[in-house]
Amino acid sequence: MAARSIASLSLSFGLVSIPVKLYSATESSETIRFNLLTKDGSRVKQQYVSEKDMKTVVPRSEMIKGYEFEKDQYVLFQPEELKALEEDASHVIDIVAFIPEKEVDPLYYDKAYFLAPDKRGGKPYSLLRAAMRESGRCALAKWAWKGKQYVVQVRAAEDGLVLQQLLYANEVRSLEDLDIELTEPTPAELKLALQLIDQISQDSYDPTMFEDEEKRRILAAIDAKIAGQEVVASPHAGSEETGGQVIDLTAALMASLKRSPASAAKSPPAGKIATGDNVSAMGKERKGARRAPKTDVVEPVAAPARSRARK
Repeated sequence: MAARSIASLSLSFGLVSIPVKLYSATESSETIRFNLLTKDGSRVKQQYVSEKDMKTVVPRSEMIKGYEFEKDQYVLFQPEELKALEEDASHVIDIVAFIPEKEVDPLYYDKAYFLAPDKRGGKPYSLLRAAMRESGRCALAKWAWKGKQYVVQVRAAEDGLVLQQLLYANEVRSLEDLDIELTEPTPAELKLALQLIDQISQDSYDPTMFEDEEKRRILAAIDAKIAGQEVVASPHAGSEETGGQVIDLTAALMASLKRSPASAAKSPPAGKIATGDNVSAMGKERKGARRAPKTDVVEPVAAPARSRARK
């Protein structure tokens, strides 16, 4: 399915205006949701009630918004007043400076978007990308969008431009607030730590190396439950209590170096639940599952070893 643009914008570069289209760079992975039910298996419904008597149900059509300026004192706003308060969305991404790309701490990164050239924008778009790659710099810009003004970074990627929303300074906490007491390692400890780093180092980041093992484990347990099996908790690797223990750091580093990275890579993920044939392919997308027939009492029902449908 072809990507759909979110908005048509203009990237302002000096006196050059580059027409661009905005695309979301990420998509949220579907989370595992458990519904709230009564003990007989019926869905429950959330309602808003008045705080005065905690009984009167207030429908959404009768709700308005207000701002609490003092304790339990609100100034009320009508929908048209709230709309008037919103800053008009700007169609211009206004570049204000170019800085070395590495100068932006990833701690300030927020949501990412892709920028693609719109009609008649291909040549200036390609020029800006090439110039930023050649200079090793990224652009800092201002952009008003959906009632908020953002500071954004525009950086050159291999295949185009990335717009990265940045957090404001007051939105990022400081490590200094934690009063961390740093200690100086011994030369022997530092040498062993560097050897361990070198042993498991890679030259690049490959996101396909990783998968959500916790999600896979929970989905396997759900499949087992659908098949009528009992879900039993299994210990997680590294879950043992270690707080307060005195660790021989040198011995731990030496033991880590002796571990074979190849054997560690082949070991099954922690907490993996063996649930029989019904989850033999639990890492794959499966459709068309047949669920156990619904009964008045929610109890595990023996069912054919088939997987739950995943959307």
